[in-house]
Amino acid sequence: MTYVVTENCIKCKYTDCVSVCPVDAFCEGPNMLVIDPEVCIDCDVCVPECPAGAIYDENDVPEGQTSFIELNRELSGQWPTISQMKDPPADAEDWDGVAGKLEYLEK
Repeated sequence: MTYVVTENCIKCKYTDCVSVCPVDAFCEGPNMLVIDPEVCIDCDVCVPECPAGAIYDENDVPEGQTSFIELNRELSGQWPTISQMKDPPADAEDWDGVAGKLEYLEK
């Protein structure tokens, strides 16, 4: 079991979760974060820290978002690790809760 970052992180990319991760399991892309399933220790401390509510236990990923399990695995192998909190994008609040953001994912 691991934790998974889902669609609502796209274009929000809050990094509050990164600052509490004890093993640096987060990887940063241009407009989203993902969790490396090989590094994640399933501690769940990141879940309540995510202002966008975008992190789920892989067994609880919402219907229609299960593709993010593989996407986290794939992109964590390509993107660099992030271990310190950064400011979110200026328009992050505007994107929080917007459906259908997968088309905006920058790899």
